[in-house]
Amino acid sequence: MASLMFFRSASSVCSSPSKNVKSSLDFELKKLGGCTKLVRNTNLEKLKNNYLFPEINRRELEHVEKHPNVRLISLGTGDTTQPIPKKITSDMSNFAHALSTVEGYRGYGLEEGNQALRKAIADTFYGHLRVKSTEVFISDGAQSDISRLQLLLGSGVTIAVQDPTFPAYIDSSVIIGQSGHFHEATKKYQNIVYMPCGPNNSFFPDLAMTPRTDVIFFCSPNNPTGYVASRKQLHQLVEFAKTNGSIIIFDSAYAAFIEDGSPRSIYEIPGAREVAIEVSSFSKFAGFTGVRLGWTIIPDELLYSNGFPIINDFHRIVTTSFNGASNIAQAGGLACLSSGGLKEIRSVINYYKENRKILMETLVRLGLTVYGGVNAPYMWVHFKGSKSWDVFAEILENTHITTVPGSGFGPGGEEYLRISGFGRRDDIVEASKRLESYFNKRTKHFPFLSSASNTN
Repeated sequence: MASLMFFRSASSVCSSPSKNVKSSLDFELKKLGGCTKLVRNTNLEKLKNNYLFPEINRRELEHVEKHPNVRLISLGTGDTTQPIPKKITSDMSNFAHALSTVEGYRGYGLEEGNQALRKAIADTFYGHLRVKSTEVFISDGAQSDISRLQLLLGSGVTIAVQDPTFPAYIDSSVIIGQSGHFHEATKKYQNIVYMPCGPNNSFFPDLAMTPRTDVIFFCSPNNPTGYVASRKQLHQLVEFAKTNGSIIIFDSAYAAFIEDGSPRSIYEIPGAREVAIEVSSFSKFAGFTGVRLGWTIIPDELLYSNGFPIINDFHRIVTTSFNGASNIAQAGGLACLSSGGLKEIRSVINYYKENRKILMETLVRLGLTVYGGVNAPYMWVHFKGSKSWDVFAEILENTHITTVPGSGFGPGGEEYLRISGFGRRDDIVEASKRLESYFNKRTKHFPFLSSASNTN
């Protein structure tokens, strides 16, 4: 963080920065060395503030410095906490040890991934959906693939995002040059279409009011709202894309948490292979947030306007910018998709679902309006009339619990907090007790507290 601030500051001092950039400087000029003649990427200058989660981490560290003896509990950033099942780590360990032998050593693999793992993903998640192993590209995680997809798309496309939305979609679009400047009054970037997704439209955009764009980023189950799109809604989305000649980038990273039969893949919808790319991950499914492993599906039928297959260009992007996911991580991925691995993973997912249930019951008991939290690990909690960063700060200061301010996910997230079911059970129970104690004492100061409401 410190080095990032240094470079931001150095470039602005040497090159007459914009007013917005100047306002973020917090250093003394005498500490800087000389400047190069390299002009800063103007797209990076457009970015507003720090990326959301490092900013939360910064505030956590400040809080710990201020209160060194407290037990800080995170209900925020969505990192997994339970150990990876031994069946999976054993296979990874065995693979790693084999690298020290002549017989077991492996160097570079295919950039698009281990053929056995590609087939296992196609068979396990898409076996009845006609997805071929050659359409599966293994990566070091969904977020990295979003950036690779942006390289594929280039700066000349128009995009639409759900509002609220996972910030990487917007930030990567700004960096690649698809957006205009940030508009302070609306809290939106120019040239990006924000599709409102809130309680008034069942967290699904009004497509009749949505202008055509080249690309539609869509996440289901949604991060941050915790809502999953129904089969009917996804039919509408696919038909909308087909009518407009658009491409959907469908993020299914939380599909393992779906309980009610809602689609886990966009390819469950007829016609989606002609208009959709799917990005997914082992991070939340298998606890691989630190191991780093994901995948992207590019169907053969997905074509540019001139008929050229998009999969060919993505293959070139991957082989140019990526040397392939770690072969140790891929060995772990294969173990995850074995019958024993899947069984153990399901027990871990059920653990997080129970955490979510405990928190949901607590929040509803407190009279808060809670959305999501059924088909996803996240609850989207409404604090009517409040600023989300203010509520974040108040809860952190008085309960030593971190959450995620909804405004970090776009203007549609103002007045909300995202609360996560990822965590150790003792932390979840303790956090519930702290929240009940604090809110019960302060009810008269919270206008957003009303009769208990869980609207799923």
